[in-house]
Amino acid sequence: MIARLLLPRHAAVRRSVLLQDFGIALAVLAVQSVLFLVTTRRSPDLPGWALLTGAALVLTARRQAPWLTVLAVACMNGPFYALGYPRTAVLPAGLVALCTLAVVGPPKRSFLTLGGIFGVATAVLLAFGKGHEIVPTLVSAGWIADVVLIGEAVRLHRNYVGAIMERAERAEATREREAARRVAEERVHIARDLHDLLAHSITLIGVQTAVAAHVLVADPERLDRTALAKALDGIADTCRDARAELRGTLEVLRGNDSAGYGPLPGLDGLPDLARAAEAAGARVSLQVHMGPEPQGGTTAVNGSRPGASPDAAATAVLAPAVGAAAYRIVQEALTNAVRHGGPAVRVWVTVARSEADGALRVTVLDDGGSGAPAREPVPGNEPNGTGGYGIVGMRERARSVGGGLQAGPRTGGAGFAVTAVLPSAPADGTALR
Repeated sequence: MIARLLLPRHAAVRRSVLLQDFGIALAVLAVQSVLFLVTTRRSPDLPGWALLTGAALVLTARRQAPWLTVLAVACMNGPFYALGYPRTAVLPAGLVALCTLAVVGPPKRSFLTLGGIFGVATAVLLAFGKGHEIVPTLVSAGWIADVVLIGEAVRLHRNYVGAIMERAERAEATREREAARRVAEERVHIARDLHDLLAHSITLIGVQTAVAAHVLVADPERLDRTALAKALDGIADTCRDARAELRGTLEVLRGNDSAGYGPLPGLDGLPDLARAAEAAGARVSLQVHMGPEPQGGTTAVNGSRPGASPDAAATAVLAPAVGAAAYRIVQEALTNAVRHGGPAVRVWVTVARSEADGALRVTVLDDGGSGAPAREPVPGNEPNGTGGYGIVGMRERARSVGGGLQAGPRTGGAGFAVTAVLPSAPADGTALR
């Protein structure tokens, strides 16, 4: 971490750091020159100035090669002391070099270098027969250990700050990824909702318009005004329902949290879907069998008439998200049946709750319409060859609550079959639009 902070990668930054270090080296040289002139007992000569200047200028490489810088300063300080010059004159260079070594780290290298300095000093004193000066010298040189400890403290602080900054950057990146993921999920939700709404409404409007046009053109002399009025009323009702639901979606997109989506559609809306499909000419048989409640309730069974409504007490055992998923699946299946089978299609819708595990089984079958060819298979239950998103949306609805869905041509005949198995509550407990 500290190495990355002290050794920038970009060439322009490296040049800037090198100029800073050169300025520090010149400042150290100025301080050492003053100390040299003040503390020396002899006239400064060329060797003294050369060693003094070299010990300061070598600090320019202190960040790129901290240990070699310490070694170079030590190699210049030794002859400087041997020539009888005052030790304090080159003290600043040694302090800066050792502190930089400790700041860059690692600690093991810093303390081994410190021990090596003390060891070399002891060996030199013994070699010159000054063993009695070893202890006083080491005690007076204790500031060297203090400098290393200060550098180590700076290194630890910088590591701590760097770790905090790194964690903050990771957290920010995580937040950005999470925000992007949520945006993508919301886009999928919006696209799915608009598809469910507009595809269903537009399909019904198209079929009802075709019926009205047929009534007008088939036999103008014997115009069936009742059938025409019924078709036009169906178009008006479909437009009104689509406009209301689209308004709710747009309120949410505009950020009007107070408006919201309103209550999630559920099983109680299935009769309305059946009536809308019948208004387009389809014949729909709707059966809803919720089974006994977990605590032991009554069974609510709806017959084949489209206007029947599921019993509220029985459907209350389902999570709203599951009811909404079942509603949207039935809506899309009816839309596909009317689109592909035409106004004379026959559709059977069955919604049953298992008594064993409480799972909701949704089945929508159609006969393909009068004389309609068999629809193409759906490999792996993926979208059909038309490139539509209907089956994809139904499968996403089922998966969003922890369920599954199968869709494909009916076995042994014309028509299409959609079967979904949904748990009584979403797998993750989240709501679904």
